[in-house]
Amino acid sequence: MKTTIKFKVSCLFLFLSIISIAQTEKTVPVFKDGEAQIVEGFSDPDKWIRHDLFVETTFDTDGDGKLDRMHVSVTRPEQTENEGLKLPIILCSSPYYAGTATGAEEGLFWNVNHELGEKAPKRSHPEVKRRGERPIISNSHIQKWVPRGYIVVHTSAPGTGFSQGAPTVGGPNEALAPKAVIDWLCGRAKGFTSPDNTEEVTAFWSTGKVGMTGTSYNGTIPLAAATTGVEGLEAIIPIAPNTSSYHYYRSNGLVRSPGGYLGEDIDVLYDFIHSGDPSKRAYNNKTIRDTELINGMDRETGDFNDFWAGRDYLTKMKPMKAALLMSHGFNDWNVVPEHSYRIYKAAKEKGLPTQIYYHQNGHGGPPPITLMNRWFTRYLHGIKNDVEKDKRAWIVREHDTQDNPTPYEDYPNPKASPVVLHLKNGAPEQGKLEIEANKNKKTETLVDDHNIAMEDLAQAANSKNRLLYTTPIFTKDVHISGTTSITIKLASSKPAANLSIALVSLPWNTNKDALITDNIITRGWADPQNHKSISESKPLKPGKFYTMTFNLQPDDQIIPAGQQIGLVIFSSDNQFTILPKPGTELTIDTNETEISIPIIGGIESYIKAVK
Repeated sequence: MKTTIKFKVSCLFLFLSIISIAQTEKTVPVFKDGEAQIVEGFSDPDKWIRHDLFVETTFDTDGDGKLDRMHVSVTRPEQTENEGLKLPIILCSSPYYAGTATGAEEGLFWNVNHELGEKAPKRSHPEVKRRGERPIISNSHIQKWVPRGYIVVHTSAPGTGFSQGAPTVGGPNEALAPKAVIDWLCGRAKGFTSPDNTEEVTAFWSTGKVGMTGTSYNGTIPLAAATTGVEGLEAIIPIAPNTSSYHYYRSNGLVRSPGGYLGEDIDVLYDFIHSGDPSKRAYNNKTIRDTELINGMDRETGDFNDFWAGRDYLTKMKPMKAALLMSHGFNDWNVVPEHSYRIYKAAKEKGLPTQIYYHQNGHGGPPPITLMNRWFTRYLHGIKNDVEKDKRAWIVREHDTQDNPTPYEDYPNPKASPVVLHLKNGAPEQGKLEIEANKNKKTETLVDDHNIAMEDLAQAANSKNRLLYTTPIFTKDVHISGTTSITIKLASSKPAANLSIALVSLPWNTNKDALITDNIITRGWADPQNHKSISESKPLKPGKFYTMTFNLQPDDQIIPAGQQIGLVIFSSDNQFTILPKPGTELTIDTNETEISIPIIGGIESYIKAVK
């Protein structure tokens, strides 16, 4: 009898011990096939801990004599509070979280209907009304990353929302602000419970490993932070980032608007995002917009200068240590694809871990979750998943979905080499693009008229408003990969003129469901006044010929058999440039003009495709 009782007691003790062990088992991140998995214990939003704080920076940009504090919000699993769990952080920063100007207010954008070099009429300066009554910043990225074992932190950029300071649209504070937040996450900066008190908050739940991501301006800020070399920022995934304000608002000396925002300039963007403390706006407007931006942007000439140089992250990459997964769309005519490529190329040359993902659509578009997950798993959680041995380039082919990219050794494709094509006269109809140089007996002339869109010029059987040169119809697919460049010799009938170039696939697909890749290959713009340098423009002598060489936007596109490449040369582009009165004539010396296209397989491949 006693033996039986002892046995029952032992079993009960063992059972209770098993329960106790089960109850004390902690929730931790789980990894499979090199990726962080969704963990049930992290996945209940009702149990997430969310709180706000204000991180002190090293700058004062709103002139109140106090260091600016950035508004920060944290979303983390409950286990970071009650189980002592520390996790890496996905940090997202933006000037848009608190709302923007409507964009519809009359006069927000610059008037582009005037002669080149003239001052445009003054525009209006709308006030942004901050969105929301409570200090909520954003819910973006939370559902994606918190269940996978990350903490998501959002912060509003300087001078927006509840973040103090002034927006500078690429100024130093836009890099130093996320740096301060990362310093706080790593225990090197102070955080407070409010914008003006001394009660401190610490990031006791942080491993000190931080990654950043975001799209457009929100993708620029991760790069800005990385150029500071801040310790703890291990990896960034910028999506369609604006890496240079000059490349966003100018092109080879030409005043050029981002696609879809004709008349926008850097001061317009300042007004668009300035959602911060209304009591600081007068000082900020006077100091930043009406002095620094207006005096530096030089909308009359479009020349590159020290102001623009200070807003180019390519020149600031020396301290950068973060692993870079870059993402962009080849048909993004807002933030054009050269932005991502120039940074990717420089990071690769520095020896940093790099990958690049390109799709064929427009603005935005993150990499597939698998690519992002492997990147953050490797560099934030420290799981050795050999992502650094993966292919460098992931490119979505023309008819594939964005989550199904094709891997390549690199971008541009190492198998691509330049094919130089020369012009054979044919205006006002179609001329030809040929491998052999031609000896045309005369020049060809086009007449500027911004009322006619590029798409219509490309499709016109004949037109005095453009010059069009085409390859033979391809009998095999032609794969372009890299940056096309053009050397053009031209004369203008006026001291200033726009120059616009488009490379298109013909015949034009007019179906309403046509893909953008069915028609547009790439495009570019330049100011002939800057034929020697983008930093110095000089009025053209009417009738005198000038030669200039410049790049079109990088691309990776397969032109299918049955199509042909068309080179469209025209003047004002009604989607992008200032629009002077029609009538300016551009005369092209076709014997001294050529285009260089990077084609996989080079000249041998091209010759086979045109036989």
